[in-house]
Amino acid sequence: MGKPLNKIAGYRAMLSLDQYEMAQKLGITPQAYSKKERGITAFNDEEKKSIKEMLLPHFPDITIDDIFF
Repeated sequence: MGKPLNKIAGYRAMLSLDQYEMAQKLGITPQAYSKKERGITAFNDEEKKSIKEMLLPHFPDITIDDIFF
C-alpha cells in the first residue's frame, strides 16, 4: 500500500473540485480516483501531468515532485 496522498486532496480542494469532478478531468472512474488519492494505487505519468497542468495557474513554479513527493 502506498503512502496516502493528502497533499493531493488539498490541491484538489484548492481547485474547488470534488473527487467525482477530478476523476472526470482525468478520464477515470471516481472509484479509481479515490483509490489513487488515498494511496492505494499510484497515479500514472499522464495523470500526474494533468494535475500539474490544473495547478499551474495557481502555482506557476510547481513541479510534479512538489505535488506527489
